[in-house]
Amino acid sequence: MPNAKVLESKKAIVAALEEQLKGAASGVLVDYSGITVEQDTELRTELRKNEVSYGVVKNTMVRRALDESGLSELDDVLHGNTSLATATEDPIAPIRVLADYAKKMGDEKFHIKAAFMEGKVLSQAEIAQLATLTSKKDLYAQLVGVLVAPVANLAAVVNAIAEKDSEAAAE
Repeated sequence: MPNAKVLESKKAIVAALEEQLKGAASGVLVDYSGITVEQDTELRTELRKNEVSYGVVKNTMVRRALDESGLSELDDVLHGNTSLATATEDPIAPIRVLADYAKKMGDEKFHIKAAFMEGKVLSQAEIAQLATLTSKKDLYAQLVGVLVAPVANLAAVVNAIAEKDSEAAAE
C-alpha cells in the first residue's frame, strides 16, 4: 500500500497540472530526449521571455490531468520523455517557440508530440501552420511602429514650420 504522504503529494501534482491545463489558452507536449542541460536552459529562457510555463512531466500524472481536463485524446502520445508547455496570454507562443527549437535541434532529439488550443487538439498540420504566425508581442511592436512613424513625420513638419516662422519674424 502506498504511503499516504506520497499519495497526497501525487494527487496535489495532478490537481496542479489539471488547473494549469484548464487555465491554458494553449499547450504543447514535447519529447525532449536528446537535449543537453545548456540547450534546455536556452529553451527555458526563450519560453520565459514569451511568458510560457514549461516543465518536465510524469506521463501517468499528466495523463490523469488530461483526462480530467477533457483532453484524453492526447493520452496516446504520452510515452518516453515528456515536457509540457502552456500559455495563458499568447496561445501561439509555445507552439512557435517549440517548433523553432525543434527545427534547430532536429526531430530525433526534440519534437512536438501534440498540442491543443482552447480545448481543441490540433493536428500536426495545424501546429505547423500556427508555428509560422507572428507573436502577439511582435504584432504590437509593428502596430506601434506604424502609429509612431506618421507622428514623427508630423513633428518634423511642425518643427520646420516653426523654424521658418521664427526666421521670418527675425527679418
